[in-house]
Amino acid sequence: MGLACTREYERFLASVGKISHASPEFYSLSDVKSAGVLLSIPALLMNGLLKFSDRYFSLPNGYYGLESLLMVLAFASLLRIETVEAVRYNDAGEMGKILGLDRIPEVRTLREKIKVLSTTGNPSEWSRELSIMWMEDNPGQAGILYVDGHVRVYHGKQTKLPKRYVAREKLCLRGVTDYWVNDSLGQPFFVVSKTINTGMLASLREDIVPRLLKEVPGQPNELELRMDRYLYRFGLVFDREGYSPLFFKEMWEERICCYTYRKYAKADWPDTDFKEEEVTFPNGEKSTMKLSERGVYYKKENIWLREIRKLTESGHQTALVTTDYCNDAARIAGYMFSRWSQENFFKYMMKHYGIDRLIDYRFEKISDPIKVVNPKYRDLDSQIRSLKSKLSRKKVKYADLIFNEKIEEKKIKAFVHKKSAIKEDIERMQEEISEIEERRKKTGKHISFEELPDDEKFKQKKNSSKQFLDTVKMIAYRAETSIVGILREFMLKRDEARSLACQIFNTDFHSKVNRHKFP
Repeated sequence: MGLACTREYERFLASVGKISHASPEFYSLSDVKSAGVLLSIPALLMNGLLKFSDRYFSLPNGYYGLESLLMVLAFASLLRIETVEAVRYNDAGEMGKILGLDRIPEVRTLREKIKVLSTTGNPSEWSRELSIMWMEDNPGQAGILYVDGHVRVYHGKQTKLPKRYVAREKLCLRGVTDYWVNDSLGQPFFVVSKTINTGMLASLREDIVPRLLKEVPGQPNELELRMDRYLYRFGLVFDREGYSPLFFKEMWEERICCYTYRKYAKADWPDTDFKEEEVTFPNGEKSTMKLSERGVYYKKENIWLREIRKLTESGHQTALVTTDYCNDAARIAGYMFSRWSQENFFKYMMKHYGIDRLIDYRFEKISDPIKVVNPKYRDLDSQIRSLKSKLSRKKVKYADLIFNEKIEEKKIKAFVHKKSAIKEDIERMQEEISEIEERRKKTGKHISFEELPDDEKFKQKKNSSKQFLDTVKMIAYRAETSIVGILREFMLKRDEARSLACQIFNTDFHSKVNRHKFP
């Protein structure tokens, strides 16, 4: 039976399919390892861990039921067990006592059941249902949404995923881009995964905004929008990757306002234009900032935007633009400068919840009619950039030779020869660049996936298991956040509330509860 198996009769019945699952039974025990995680059960249930699970998932008859499996995965997340494989390094019997069972499943059993749930169930609809519930429970937080991309790097060799720039590594690496949608406190609503990343704006247009238009609660109706020309449905906050006046105009036509940092900001504004204002952040914190505001008109796109700048102590001016015509500059600054909450979310989830870890080793063929970058175009573009870099260095060398080098009468001939050689190299490079640029013009930048050469084709990772486990981790994170919110009310050092919650989860509790069996 294996270690810690004490409920032999039920295991036998489960093996022949006579029971659907083993019911949890709790006993009076002392010093159960990590029993403090049981304090998270109300928060997990309030955040929907078991609310819609029966609607979208089912398991064949066996010892471990759906509820027990979900509790195992949620407890593992809260106890900082980052991967399914890492479960084997924990005491199976001790964790089983927390669940009301004799032991938790083995890694192989966990993997098999996760595979069954992700293939026969519907993780995407489960995640969508929970997202709608979270938004409806906190409509104020759902009014301003934060969108940012996060790259999950893939180091395997089963397929050659497209490369993309990873800011935290400062390298171009193979991987999958996840676009997370969070509230202003950093709590996640849902995530969209893109194997072929066409950019944040494309993902916003195609995947995120259409979904939000259907799901964000409390949106004004058409009559209210007609009565107030500045009223908006909801707001989107993102970084400079999404800066596009044309996109702002498209969104405002749907009455969606956008907030982002401005690219290509012009000359600094006079310091006398800035006034100190009190800024209240969505989490309730307050700060004093020097702010100034002007209107900026984009003639090509025919749209007016509000540009708000913050003057820092060092004299640097941070510029942001928005189509929010209702709120004052202080409130808009509070929205925009709360982006750190999502950055902290990524950092925290990578370190404690393992959102970057590989979940499923399965791949599938790409069947959708999608466009990808033409490898020939990419190679030509790379050659041009390399040659232009070399040309720039040659020009610097040529200028330095002419203006700075002292010419002795004996070395005039050598100087002329050196100068003409560098000039010939410059002219040759310019001709080569022009030739390659002409070839690049005739080469299409994008082609369909089917037109890719066989050695350039790749497969996409199966996302169902990842989406299922990510949803469980989102529930666990939101449950932890709600507990942290309670703890902060009684702490002087509010920033240490998460560390305290983690310590509570890992505490060995002494229990005097009598045996109780749950149906």
